[in-house]
Amino acid sequence: MILSVCPNPSIDTYAWLEDFRLGQANRISKQQEFPGGKGVHVAMALNEAGESTKLLASWAGHSGIWIKSTCEELGIATTGVELRGMNRKCYTFLSETSSVQNTELMEPGPEMTQKDFDRFAGVFKRELEKADVVVLSGSWPKGAPETAYQELIAIANREEKNVILDCSGVQLERALEENVFGIHLNEHEAKQYCGTPDVLDAIHKLHEKVDLIALTKGKEGLYLSYQGKLIHANVTLEKVISTVGCGDCLTAGVAHGVSQGVGVEEIARYGAAFGAANCLRADLGMIYKADVEQLLPRVIINELTYG
Repeated sequence: MILSVCPNPSIDTYAWLEDFRLGQANRISKQQEFPGGKGVHVAMALNEAGESTKLLASWAGHSGIWIKSTCEELGIATTGVELRGMNRKCYTFLSETSSVQNTELMEPGPEMTQKDFDRFAGVFKRELEKADVVVLSGSWPKGAPETAYQELIAIANREEKNVILDCSGVQLERALEENVFGIHLNEHEAKQYCGTPDVLDAIHKLHEKVDLIALTKGKEGLYLSYQGKLIHANVTLEKVISTVGCGDCLTAGVAHGVSQGVGVEEIARYGAAFGAANCLRADLGMIYKADVEQLLPRVIINELTYG
């Protein structure tokens, strides 16, 4: 079982407008809502692929009930802690005529006290016993300690459980004070943490603390370094509908490959196919198994040489 941890889930809302007029009333013509948050996307992708997964999250208010129940309707087992307030909504406003495209508004979400975090860590430790792989991804609610992921990784390391991490900022910096099995970073996060835009330089620095490194560069694809191999994986798509959640689905693909015990090339193949599958539909942060199966044989794998 893969434990998918999402400390700060959201409702991702797409709202269509004829035009976006600042300072005036704007009427929404169509609206769609999806369960969101990086860890939620990971759990949905794993579940669709047929992988056993459980979603551990912080649930708050009516929005938390909606996210949780929607995931459960998809067949995803859930657990976690309840917080005061409401899980955040992230709005994307799309206008066909305005020069202001894809305007985003993000709610603050609930706050997490130290006591709340301690309860979260307790649930994590309990669920860890049943997990083969753990994916930690996304932000934390306001008030959570800067060492939140670091503390969860320390717990997992003591239990000898493989953790794959996908986060940024101070949480990433503190987390990498521990040894981490796997990490997914995009090129901007890698540059921010490693201080270099060069893939090989970034991977070399990250390997001081990390065994498996998945570094993505948009259309350029995935660079996966693991077990002494550096693999480049990419797949060409004729049409991209939405890229929201692609990185999260790629993380899920890598976790799926690790859980299945396949080789480095196949881990990279799953990662690239999962990420690309998310581009083929308008559903945010979601994949379809049929799309993944169609893409897997189309992924181009190349082994690169270090240095």
